[in-house]
Amino acid sequence: MNWADLNLIPAVPEMVLIVSLLAVLMLDLFIPDEKRCITYGLTLLTLAGTAAAQVYTFTPYPVHTFSGMFVADPLASLVKLAMYGVTAVVLVYSRQYTADRGLFKGEYFSLSLFALLGMNLMVSASHFLTLYMGLELLSLALYSLIALKRESVEATESAMKYFVLGALASGLLLYGISMIYGATGTLELAGVAKAIKSHSANGLLLVFGLVFIVAGLSFKLGAVPFHMWVPDVYQGSPTSVTLMVGAAPKLAAFVFVLRILVQGLDVLVGDWQAMLVLVAVLSMAVGNITAIVQTNIKRMLAYSTISHMGFLLLGLLAGTPQGYSAALFYVAIYVLMSLVSFGILLALSRKGFECEKVDDLKGLNSRNSWYALLMLLVMFSMAGIPPLAGFYAKFAVIKAIVDIGMIKLAVFAVLMSVIGAFYYLRVVKAIYFDEAQDSAPIVVRGDMKLVLSLNALALLAIGVLPESVLELCMQAMRQSLTVL
Repeated sequence: MNWADLNLIPAVPEMVLIVSLLAVLMLDLFIPDEKRCITYGLTLLTLAGTAAAQVYTFTPYPVHTFSGMFVADPLASLVKLAMYGVTAVVLVYSRQYTADRGLFKGEYFSLSLFALLGMNLMVSASHFLTLYMGLELLSLALYSLIALKRESVEATESAMKYFVLGALASGLLLYGISMIYGATGTLELAGVAKAIKSHSANGLLLVFGLVFIVAGLSFKLGAVPFHMWVPDVYQGSPTSVTLMVGAAPKLAAFVFVLRILVQGLDVLVGDWQAMLVLVAVLSMAVGNITAIVQTNIKRMLAYSTISHMGFLLLGLLAGTPQGYSAALFYVAIYVLMSLVSFGILLALSRKGFECEKVDDLKGLNSRNSWYALLMLLVMFSMAGIPPLAGFYAKFAVIKAIVDIGMIKLAVFAVLMSVIGAFYYLRVVKAIYFDEAQDSAPIVVRGDMKLVLSLNALALLAIGVLPESVLELCMQAMRQSLTVL
């Protein structure tokens, strides 16, 4: 590497993040427990500063640095800004919950920022080594966050399951990457694509490598048949950590998959498309059908996540610019819905009580009609009922596969959406038509109430006017992925 020609500007947001992260980590050593809100404020300030650096370094075209291992482009900028906002919202929602359970401490904030740094690397990677490094940094931070409540047997068990299965998936992914390297002689995504197009790559090794890579990617998305960790991690983790695991990392995982399959292995679209069809069908079926019998709402939302990942894969397997844009739109809407659903659970939880069963939501309308309305909005959106954003997100990905002639798959997706509506409406029924089992007052901080309300109403606003957001996704795709 020629250090004189090294351009550090594209990586300024990451440098701001890691310097601020280390500063927060060091300053927290001198902050007493009763003033831990200072660490909380510094963490939010870090997110704001990193977002400002991201806007300042925005470029309308891809810029590579670190010998082609790191790329800054409109897609990366858009997704990173979304991840900063999502992480900030998670911290706001979690403040009272973590304080009541002894988790409101420096480790929680530092690990959250380390996870964000890993996500940033995943989003801006243009080399298999950078992709893998970002993935492992994110994974290690999440393992630690899940086990942060050390006295909880459920949390420790969830962390161990996630760690063991995550290590297995990382091994599969790394094995696939090694095969791609053996077939093409390079780990740079552009170099891999070039080698495949020039027919200089070993075809047999490529196919085997692709199978291992798709298996590893499916695990990271929580798609069937590599979904076994999702329900246990969602249920066993503290709700604030469940929200951290299920929100921003989905954005990073989507771009991670996009970089590998679209930028690096686009020529093999016929091969990975067939595999993704099977994974998408299984995810939608298993996720929706299994969710019906769940009584724990966190576990129900976990199987709901699996089904949503199936819908997300529909956009990817379409193999078209419209499909990729629809998938980006879908994952963004899914994250918004996850924030609201788990935000409501955090609002209803209190010291000594966890809101984690469907029965805990019974009679919510009689206790607080506003939170009941917010939960209704998110359940209807997840079910795909117009005019909420979830409907248009499902419509966009289904239209993408209809456009390439996969009519049977589109019909199956619609049927699965109808099945999924059953368990979402069951929650609405419990909220509005069942008698409340808990009469304790719902006490929520003003900042959380405001952000949660805006978050839920955004689902309605985007559902009414989705074109601007979808066009933004399309432009980011068009300007970032040269194959498009």
